[in-house]
Amino acid sequence: MTRRTPPRPVDVEALFPELRPLRREAVRLHPRAGRPSFRDSSVGGPLLWPADEPWPVCDAEHYERNSDTPYEGEVCLVPVVQVHRTDAPGLPFPPECDLLQVLWCPYDHGSPRCPLPQVHWRSAGSVKDVRETPVPHAEASEYYVPDPCAVHPERVVEYPGWDLPEDLSDMLGARLDRLERETGWHYQYHLAEAPGIKLGGYPSWTQEPVWPECGWCERRMDHLLTVSSWEYDGATWRTWLPVEDRATIGDGEPWSSEQARAAQNPAGLMLGDTGGVYVFECRSCSERPVAHWFDCS
Repeated sequence: MTRRTPPRPVDVEALFPELRPLRREAVRLHPRAGRPSFRDSSVGGPLLWPADEPWPVCDAEHYERNSDTPYEGEVCLVPVVQVHRTDAPGLPFPPECDLLQVLWCPYDHGSPRCPLPQVHWRSAGSVKDVRETPVPHAEASEYYVPDPCAVHPERVVEYPGWDLPEDLSDMLGARLDRLERETGWHYQYHLAEAPGIKLGGYPSWTQEPVWPECGWCERRMDHLLTVSSWEYDGATWRTWLPVEDRATIGDGEPWSSEQARAAQNPAGLMLGDTGGVYVFECRSCSERPVAHWFDCS
């Protein structure tokens, strides 16, 4: 089944033409519980990983969730996202690559405490024999190990919420307030950035933005991936809950049924207090170095 975000309830660019230069496209992955194979795009599914390539392990200091005691054992990284280029229209893949794989260590790292992601790009056709995806570490937090999900990629248009420039926010403030009074549509919740697990576009920040700079060229990095705890919440569901899920859930509260909960948190993640991990890369450098950030409510 496909997943389609409802049309915007208002024409954002007609009402606020100042936002037109800031529009970006994102690919919402819409994960839903499934049994993906290693050949499929997925969230939390097995990876198309070459048998002759070692499975990545975490070599950083890591802690069990909500603990200050370092965990000393070796930990295999767990799959988070695998996406073929055909399922991510508009995302700039490196030359000769058509598969994105993101894994992370399912333990806490650094400050703020969060999983530590790795990004791998490869050519799917070059993988002949496939290594079996390891079973997640027994002591890893279940909230950091995504349940296997099929994905239903959808390209959507976004506008900056937290990333709205201050001068533009001041200029549009009165008009945005009037729109909310007259229609009930809140710009940041209902019209700006898509929630959930997505590629490209704007990060679905929970707090103020923290954009990392590349350690090589010192330019601001590009947003690659947001991994959010939830597909929607009590504020965002009104415009971002897909049409197909609305038909299943019915007219009740968007979290009041088993079907609603399955759509809200299909991967079973809980990153802090319904937060998100944001993965960035520098596309100005040929090595495409990676950084990440985490926030929560």
